[in-house]
Amino acid sequence: MIKTKLTEMLECKHPIIQAAMGPFYTTKLCAAVANAGAFGVVSHTNLRDLDPIKEMEKNILEVVDNTSGTFGVNIRTARLQIDYPELIKLIPRLRKENPKVREQLKLVITSAGDPRPAAHHFKTVDPDLIHFHVIPAKWLAVKAMNPAWFQKKNPGTKGDHIDGIVATGYEGGGHNSYEAVATTVLVAEMVDLCGDLPVVACGGFYDGKGLAGALGLGAVGIQMGTRFIATRECEFHEDYKALILPATDEDTLMTTGAFGPIRLLKNEYSKTHGAPVPDRQARMAQEQTLQAEDLLKEMESYELVYRGDVQKGPILVGQTVGGISDIPTVKEVIDRVMKEAEQRLRAVSKYVS
Repeated sequence: MIKTKLTEMLECKHPIIQAAMGPFYTTKLCAAVANAGAFGVVSHTNLRDLDPIKEMEKNILEVVDNTSGTFGVNIRTARLQIDYPELIKLIPRLRKENPKVREQLKLVITSAGDPRPAAHHFKTVDPDLIHFHVIPAKWLAVKAMNPAWFQKKNPGTKGDHIDGIVATGYEGGGHNSYEAVATTVLVAEMVDLCGDLPVVACGGFYDGKGLAGALGLGAVGIQMGTRFIATRECEFHEDYKALILPATDEDTLMTTGAFGPIRLLKNEYSKTHGAPVPDRQARMAQEQTLQAEDLLKEMESYELVYRGDVQKGPILVGQTVGGISDIPTVKEVIDRVMKEAEQRLRAVSKYVS
């Protein structure tokens, strides 16, 4: 057994979080991860012609019906994500109205935008709700955790703050950062910066060696995405999963995405999307011109992938595709990771005299 601050906070058995993968569904996957002792996450789903508020509520209740384990949800807080203010209100309301939801839904992970409005609301109306934010660069961490940093330096004060960080490096699949900081560098920076604030390592993790390494860097656990896509319970299309098995770590590339750079598997879609604008300020200025209609058009391509067209839509995966060669059950994945991590941690302890 490996116990960390993460397992204590989230009341789960293993220090593994299943990454959110919106706009797709991860409802069945979330329940399977929770049933296997790790921590599942319901994705921020907003495929076409769906009400994202109703979908989130439905997905949460479905998870509650299919597991007694704890789990979380993801909310994207980007400027173009016009539904996020209502989703921020939804989670505390459901926890207040439904005792089972309150008992099991422990965490909100915000991403792709400013976490402070969500932090303010959660700490005001539901202070027991845990709030992590996905952070891909050190300067963003400083910006996001200023209230928490002040509170640490001034014991006894109260403030709006995040409760933990998911440090996501450049190896990871899906939306990424302009800074292109590798996971090992980023996690070490975040651990030094954050003090007692827990850091979860994300980007490039798929096995027990990775978990052992993340703990060695000072993280409290890992978050995995691509490895969980390639499982039997994941509701992604089977043709999507099949592309992962033969892929190598050289078969992904960074392109321009709706919320910044995005790592995709090479296919027809990725060939039509150029490399990310190298200048961050220029790209941000470009993003300021985008409207909700632009995001809707982008979501249409995700819809194609979810329905099985794996050439005309984006295949979001990390460089870990090079280490994934099978489609086991979620429990088999988690058991493997934990067994190997325990073996590696025991093995390296021999170097300490």
